[in-house]
Amino acid sequence: MDLGLDGRTALITGGDSGIGWHTARILLEEGATVVLTDKDEEALDEAAAQLGAAPGRLHTVAADLTSDEAAQQLARQVEEVADEKGLSILVHSAGVTGAQGKFHEIDDDGWVDTLTIDLLAPVRVTRAVLPSLRRDGWGRIVYLTSEDAVQPYDDELPYCAAKAGVLAFAKGLSQTYAQEGLLVNCVSPAFIHTPMTDAMMEKRADELGCSVDEAIASFLADERPHMELGRRGEPEEVAAVVAFLCSERASFVNGSNWRVDSGSVATI
Repeated sequence: MDLGLDGRTALITGGDSGIGWHTARILLEEGATVVLTDKDEEALDEAAAQLGAAPGRLHTVAADLTSDEAAQQLARQVEEVADEKGLSILVHSAGVTGAQGKFHEIDDDGWVDTLTIDLLAPVRVTRAVLPSLRRDGWGRIVYLTSEDAVQPYDDELPYCAAKAGVLAFAKGLSQTYAQEGLLVNCVSPAFIHTPMTDAMMEKRADELGCSVDEAIASFLADERPHMELGRRGEPEEVAAVVAFLCSERASFVNGSNWRVDSGSVATI
């Protein structure tokens, strides 16, 4: 399927691995120019090398998006890459699990750190690149949220609150800019095979004194019983949905939240 992305420029945050990296791969295959950003310059360079894009089609910018200044600097660097049409696509994939534990175990710092990365970062990046996204009368924004946004878990409430905030933020944006041709949507994965869930399962294995595979199996049985496929999702399975929402094919999709969760959320 031709996604109609030839000549478009996309910015992908959290692009050095996982869902962001696989989204970059698809968008590059579809003819887009991609700017990847993440905190670690060395990891970004390695990710770019693995993508093997043609010269001029892939750019990397190391940025720590916990400050508005960093987001504004990133926007200026993206402008140097984009042509006169400006940026066409923003995929915000960067995020962390953040502070974990029961509510009474998490202090202000845990809340502030998690909300800064998972809620304020997408707000700041969007504000910084919005003038470019509005320039051409055609644009796409896709935020990676989570099942936790609508089905919270009591041991990671800051993350749940942040992702719920992103859903509300995206819905509001979708109402503001759609008539200009800028469409805004979310994708909510559940338990995807990424470095984030690798770390979660390694920690669980240590706590239970078992192998990582056994930790995954017990997590699915005990914590995610509605994931009917009985496995972690693969990042490319999420990236396929993200890429569609970035495309010309999604021209009548706006203000939506697409779950890629194997049925984990226990409601329609």
